[in-house]
Amino acid sequence: MTSATVDLTELQRDAFTELVNIGVSKAAASLRKMIGVQVLLSVPAVEIVSRAEAARMIGEREASELVVIQQDFTGAFAGRALLIFPQENGRELVRAVAGEELSADEVAELEDEALTETGNVILNGCLATMANLLQRTLTMSLPEVMRGDGPRIFRPVGEEGADSLVLFLYINFAVRERDIRGYIAMLMDLPSLESLKVLIDEFVERAIGETES
Repeated sequence: MTSATVDLTELQRDAFTELVNIGVSKAAASLRKMIGVQVLLSVPAVEIVSRAEAARMIGEREASELVVIQQDFTGAFAGRALLIFPQENGRELVRAVAGEELSADEVAELEDEALTETGNVILNGCLATMANLLQRTLTMSLPEVMRGDGPRIFRPVGEEGADSLVLFLYINFAVRERDIRGYIAMLMDLPSLESLKVLIDEFVERAIGETES
């Protein structure tokens, strides 16, 4: 497999980044309704990398254990969506969602439940919005929480191909005046990525058509 088969053009990359930013903005609005405070999310960068490269990149940025909320998605394109936080950022998010006054024990007790709910809102909101803008629908599985380092998070499971690729997105959160950094990763095989590229091209053509009309 050559990298050229999955390279995004500058226009495709800009369009996809825009799609993701619209998606996370909708997700932030849903999260704000859920917890009653302003939530800001932004996605400054999108990259397509191998699983090994994704593990290396996150390992260079994060020394601590990672907590991950993951959901599978199927439809016009398919794969697995991961919302990834350094463990401490995950706990900060739990405090922001569940309340400042919680003790460390209470945070630990509520952590998986709060993360699952938050991950579901963010991943579902983001992917559903993107699919809608691409004029398609996606079906999402129930969210699961896992922990581990980069290699564990990005290792193939079951029949997944080790050569499947990762759309890797760095995201900045601001919740209750806290800076909480995280990542969204979409694990997709080559056919799904190619399908996504076709849908992005169609999205760009529609946008250009609307601008010209």
